[in-house]
Amino acid sequence: MERNCLISFSLIIGCILLLQVSCQKQTVSPEGPEIELAKTEPAVSSEKAEIVPETSEPTPKITFENLVFDFGNVGSKTSKTGEFKFKNTGEGMLKITKVETCCGCYNKLSKTEYAPGESGTLKVDCRWAQRPGVITRHIYVNSNDKQNPRVALTIKAKIISIIDYKPEKLNLLLNEENAGCPDITLKSGDKKPFSITAFKSTGNCITADVKSTAAATEFVLKPEVDMAKLQKNLNGFIEISLAHPESKNVTIPFNTLPKFKVNPPVIIVFNAEPQKSTKRDIWVLNNYSEDFEVESISSKNDIIKVLSREKISNGYHFEVEITPPGAESKQKIFTDVFTVNIEGNEPLAITCRGFYSRRTTSPPD
Repeated sequence: MERNCLISFSLIIGCILLLQVSCQKQTVSPEGPEIELAKTEPAVSSEKAEIVPETSEPTPKITFENLVFDFGNVGSKTSKTGEFKFKNTGEGMLKITKVETCCGCYNKLSKTEYAPGESGTLKVDCRWAQRPGVITRHIYVNSNDKQNPRVALTIKAKIISIIDYKPEKLNLLLNEENAGCPDITLKSGDKKPFSITAFKSTGNCITADVKSTAAATEFVLKPEVDMAKLQKNLNGFIEISLAHPESKNVTIPFNTLPKFKVNPPVIIVFNAEPQKSTKRDIWVLNNYSEDFEVESISSKNDIIKVLSREKISNGYHFEVEITPPGAESKQKIFTDVFTVNIEGNEPLAITCRGFYSRRTTSPPD
């Protein structure tokens, strides 16, 4: 009996030990290298992606042979034509949208669209001034050329006096025979013969015989002055038309010393008040030191009244009184004309302008 109990106890102990050993083997893992998780890559299709090229329209390009045109020496007041040649060196249609020209220049373009490889010509007509000197002008050509949408072109010229003339200005006097007008000499500066086709003057007060059509390199004109017409046209111009390839006309100004001088030529009154008089002095003098008589004096609006008249050397001295009229509600100025009538001569008119003070024209409170 005791033997059977011992055997049973031993079997129980053995089972317990066997279970412990088995548990230890399960809790202890073998040492070894760490295992990295592989990174997942996106799936790549076996077929290659199709590459679509960028599409662009053909572009034009405007190319000029020269950007500067030099006319060289040109005559004053003449017209010349210059040319700028260009070509569409691009692959698209060239469209010229605008040509900007300067004063005195006019452009001529037969068309505005040019195919690739097509050439064109921009013609520019220029009228040159009268005064000698070097002139530079600019022209701008606008197109659909994206790289150069606005091309700057330059025009140069040296203006010279093809026809030399003397005198360049006439100073005339009313107390001399033929107004003291000298002869006019015209000479070809380039030695080319020319002829005179016409002679005109302001008010037709100066004339000259130019009926001869024979060409020559030099002319001497003898102007004739109509004194009566000259007194009505004291200042003006003489226009001489020429038949010369580089010079079409010559302009000569003339000035005449008038018989009389009025000082002041205009009377101005500031801060005027209605019915409040102010005094002024007026001198009427003869530029040729000649004696003269004043026949009468008048005031158009009866605003100017003569207080005294004194005869002095070469003229008269007047002391006048200016009385502004009553100012209306919105009236700001007043005017009058003081006229001096001289025996045997045209009347002299002196304008008077007056400006009322602000307090006179301001509306009441």
